[in-house]
Amino acid sequence: MAPLAALTVLLAVVVGLQAWTVPYYAMTPGDATAVGPLIAVHGLATDTHKDKILLTDVYLQSLTAWQWLLMHFQAHVEFVNANQLVEPGVPTGELAAQGYLEMADSKQAAEVAALRALGWHVAPRADGAAVVAVVASSPARRANLRVADRIVAVNGRETNSACAVIGALHDVAPGTPVRLGVDRAHIDAKGTITWSGPTVLRLTTVPPSSSAAASYCPDVHGPAKSQIGAALEDSVHYSLPGTFSIDTNYIGGPSAGLAMTLSLIDQLSRGSLTGGTVVAATGAITAGGQVMDVGGVAEKTVAVQRAGATVFLVPMVEVATARGAAQPGLRVIGVNTLGQALGDLRRLGGAAPVPLTPPAHR
Repeated sequence: MAPLAALTVLLAVVVGLQAWTVPYYAMTPGDATAVGPLIAVHGLATDTHKDKILLTDVYLQSLTAWQWLLMHFQAHVEFVNANQLVEPGVPTGELAAQGYLEMADSKQAAEVAALRALGWHVAPRADGAAVVAVVASSPARRANLRVADRIVAVNGRETNSACAVIGALHDVAPGTPVRLGVDRAHIDAKGTITWSGPTVLRLTTVPPSSSAAASYCPDVHGPAKSQIGAALEDSVHYSLPGTFSIDTNYIGGPSAGLAMTLSLIDQLSRGSLTGGTVVAATGAITAGGQVMDVGGVAEKTVAVQRAGATVFLVPMVEVATARGAAQPGLRVIGVNTLGQALGDLRRLGGAAPVPLTPPAHR
């Protein structure tokens, strides 16, 4: 083949690979950011000293075939199949909204866990069923039900939890018109979610899919007769003694939960929680203080080390992954609970948290 012809063929192949998308995402190290400057607290006393506690994220990028090939020669890349990121039948276009909903949940859990660790009694209030995924070509999709919307009524009857919605729809026959009372969610370009409503959405149920999971609700028995094509979680709010704002613009997912909780405790209590150590943390947090596993820990380890952290708190199940990616100078500590994390920080020279505002017990 003549050189010019060969070059033409090569260029055609490259152009084709650039246009052809593959069902993989690339996960690469993101940023490690100090949480303290992102937090604003009103109504409670705060310590002006802010320890350097870092949250960390990853970059997740959809790929063309050309990018997929090139990134095999790049360090610190993890390739993730699109099917691992969403539930069956849910389009990957939902990922951004899902991530922002997870971050909103994570912020609320961090605020509650921090206050409880400082002795406050914070009670939950159920306020509906939050939509966490919408199946393509489903009644929910056709009715324009969206991720982060809250279902608060079915056929005019109040529903304050995911199981209440599931129970209300469980015995409804396929082809039945249904009215959903919905608090509509708006997610802006930065990932901030606000709700308005309620409004009424009308849809018609369809037969359950062969892959439909059994109900997790204790009072709902037997297979459902129909479905609407939406996955739900409980939407819970708390009455807090202060007002909190955590600026996580453009960051999605739940993995900053532990870092945000520690930073809140640091600001609401006396002394230095870390003893001056630059600490990074990853792990989802529950309102009860459990630390849950997250993804991308190898890439996050690279990011926190680049940012100057010397200690990295990770979920216990992720310790081996983080240590495998760590370079000398970074100490990886595994934790299952917020209490363990606080204990580890005390052993590093940090102070036990003493709230600046005495908790009000109600």
